[in-house]
Amino acid sequence: MRRIRSVKRSVRFPVSAALLRRLAYASIVANVAIVVTGGAVRLTASGLGCPTWPRCTDESYTTTAEMGVHGVIEFGNRLLTFAVGIIALATVLAVLAHRPRRKGLLGLAVAVFLGIPAQAVIGGITVLTNLNPWVVGLHFLASMAVIAAAYALWRRIKNPDGPAVPVVPGPLRTLAVLTTVASVAVLVVGTWVTGSGPHAGDGGAARNGLDPEQISQVHADAVFLLLGLSVALVFAFRAVGATGPARAAGVLIAVELGQGVIGFVQYFTDLPALLVGAHMLGSCLVLLATLSVLWSTRERRPAPVPATAAAPAERVPAAA
Repeated sequence: MRRIRSVKRSVRFPVSAALLRRLAYASIVANVAIVVTGGAVRLTASGLGCPTWPRCTDESYTTTAEMGVHGVIEFGNRLLTFAVGIIALATVLAVLAHRPRRKGLLGLAVAVFLGIPAQAVIGGITVLTNLNPWVVGLHFLASMAVIAAAYALWRRIKNPDGPAVPVVPGPLRTLAVLTTVASVAVLVVGTWVTGSGPHAGDGGAARNGLDPEQISQVHADAVFLLLGLSVALVFAFRAVGATGPARAAGVLIAVELGQGVIGFVQYFTDLPALLVGAHMLGSCLVLLATLSVLWSTRERRPAPVPATAAAPAERVPAAA
């Protein structure tokens, strides 16, 4: 009787795979949203709207009327961190409650959850260092890492627990990895461009000292390399009949072209804040599209059924 009750307690709140997928997807959306709102903080010169951390002022954890709209914007972004953290915590709890247990899910869910306070600490350091551009760039890249972990979790939930099997030849898988490296390089150099530009987050914040035109050219060169690798992937995938990966690479090219158009227009129009914000959103989409290509080069198949779990063979009666 005691065993029956314990079993009932363990399945009282069952969590479906569909709910897990929704939570993981919500985590992706929430982390992209906090990148965009963080950009709004910088683009409205509200980076020091709360001049200290973890408090908003030396006496208060919340913004005050005297701090005006900049304080509201910065404090609002801090509050959004809690909402993102709640979604991540709910995902961890859902993974723990899901039956049967799925291997690999808990580690990814915990990585997303722990990445959020880590990112918040880096955000606090940006405030305490008066928006040092290198720390601001690290804050953005930390968000990209959390988004990547959330995407990996979402894809892992969708796939069965069997071994990962390549669906393209090894050299094409290597080409997809190189494309991913190029995509990451574009994001990193993009933070250097931002650190050299006019949107410092506050009028008194320092810049990184790099020449804006030269580092923008380096960024553009990296983008052209990424685009060339992506086009090569489309043709290579089509040549081997890998329609799924070819479709994913086509989506990546479309996102890259859209992001490139925004980047060139913002450069030649003196970096209007609205376009810079759209470019930050585009950076998240480029990362997600790149990861989609990388994941499409292999698939997980259902785990083999253990021999002990197989139905016993029918016994043939012995001859009389």
